Amino acid sequence: MEFPKFILGDNTDHPDAIYVIHTEFPRFIINLEDDEVEWLEDFDQHDEKELLSETENLIEQASRFYDREVSRYED
Repeated sequence: MEFPKFILGDNTDHPDAIYVIHTEFPRFIINLEDDEVEWLEDFDQHDEKELLSETENLIEQASRFYDREVSRYED
């Protein structure tokens, strides 16, 4: 099964949280309420260095994805 790069998620136990799930490497879930990121990968030292440089870009992409999805609901 092929998943989209980003998926929106919510949970009634956390009514203020909005989650964006990134399904490609490096997989993560970001809570847009507080920008907390939970990585779903195990990283070695080499990966961590690359990850640090890419993290800001991935979070920006996740935020743009959310904005795009919300704008589609509003139309």
